[in-house]
Amino acid sequence: MGRVIGRMTALAVAKKRQPGLHPDGGGLYLQIADGGARSWIYRYMLNGTPRWMGLGSYHNVSLADARNLAAECRKRRSEGVDPIEARQTIRALAKLESAKAMTFSACAEAYIEANKAGWRNETHAAQWASTLKTYAYPVFGSLSVQSVDTALVMKVLEPIWTTKTE
Repeated sequence: MGRVIGRMTALAVAKKRQPGLHPDGGGLYLQIADGGARSWIYRYMLNGTPRWMGLGSYHNVSLADARNLAAECRKRRSEGVDPIEARQTIRALAKLESAKAMTFSACAEAYIEANKAGWRNETHAAQWASTLKTYAYPVFGSLSVQSVDTALVMKVLEPIWTTKTE
């Protein structure tokens, strides 16, 4: 006899109140905490060690969605991929993309904040902020850092090279 997947119905899940792990099959469990909080868990083995992967709360993830997520995890396992590490990689890439999308002005302000302790005085930090606000921000302050190229930097610098001594 093969594995049973889809043991529970949506109505049975809604009625469950007893704390513990309630299996749906195929590694999918409904976890009910002592306080009544419910969440979906996918359990699998990796190199002889049990792993537990949270799939979301009962209120945010339906039974059908939890089954789909568990099926995706089973597929990854069959391909030899650890679903938890795959999810962490996806999250890290998303974080990297959002960091790349950081605007020049936000990046410059973070740089000033991080480095002003090493500068001689507060005036030095204020000069940095003022100069960037006056010259750079109007040209490319709202652009992402990765969009700023040599041509944009030259567009800011060329007018002030001939008029400013410092």
